[in-house]
Amino acid sequence: MLFDQRGCGRSTPHAELNANTTWHLVDDIERLRQIADVEKWLVFGGSWGSTLALAYAETHPERVSELILRGVYTVTRPEIEWYYQHGVSEIFPEKWDRFQAPIPEAERDDMIAAYRKRLTSDDPSIRLEAARAWSVWEGETITLLPNAKLSNAHADDHFALAFARLENHYFSNGCWLEEGQILRDAFRLHGIKGAIVHGRYDMPCPARYAYQLHKAWPRADFHLIEGAGHAYDEPGILDALIRATDCFAQQV
Repeated sequence: MLFDQRGCGRSTPHAELNANTTWHLVDDIERLRQIADVEKWLVFGGSWGSTLALAYAETHPERVSELILRGVYTVTRPEIEWYYQHGVSEIFPEKWDRFQAPIPEAERDDMIAAYRKRLTSDDPSIRLEAARAWSVWEGETITLLPNAKLSNAHADDHFALAFARLENHYFSNGCWLEEGQILRDAFRLHGIKGAIVHGRYDMPCPARYAYQLHKAWPRADFHLIEGAGHAYDEPGILDALIRATDCFAQQV
C-alpha cells in the first residue's frame, strides 16, 4: 500500500500546510493499517520517508513486522545545515549559486527561513520562483551522476510547489521531533527485523547517520552502496532494495 501524504501527489488541498505535521502523518499511516485490517506490516520508506517510517515504527513497534529504509535522514540540525547552509554547497558550487539566487545576500545566513518567507508569500509568482529553485536544487544533487529526467521532473511547477512548500515547512519546524529523537528512541526497534540501504555519496543524507542508526539498531542489515548517491533507482541501491524486500517476503 502506497499513500500520498497530506498536500502532495493526489492528496488535496495541494501543497497545504495546515494540519500537516509528522504526527498527523503517523496517525494517517496507522489508520491505513486499520483500514487494511492487518495486524502487522512491512514498512518501507526512503529519504524523508525513512524519517516518517522510523517515527511510525518507534511509535507503533508492535505493528511493524519489518522495516526497510533507504537514504536515512534523522533530521538533526547538522543534517539540515549540511544540505541547506554549508556542506553540499562545496560539492556543487554552480548549483548552489542557482539555489541562492532568489534570496538576497543579507538573508542567506538562514536559507531555510529565507525560503519559508517566500514559499508562504501571498504573491503566487514569488512562491513559484522559490519553489522551482528549491526543488531543482534537490533534483540536481541527489544522484551520483547527472540525471536530466529527474532534474526536469523537479522543475515541474505543480510538483515543485508541493515539494518545496512541504519540505521547507517540515524542516522549519524540525519535523516536530526533538533534536536527536530518532536515534535516541532507536531502542524501540529492537524487536523489528530490518534493512538499511544507503549510498556512499548520498548528498542530502550523509552516510554517518545511517551508520549510527545501524549501530543503535543492530538487527537491521546495513548496506552501504559504493558508487551511488541518494536516488532510489540508482542501480546498486535499487538492487539492494529489491533483494531486501524479496528476502522478507520469502520469510513470510
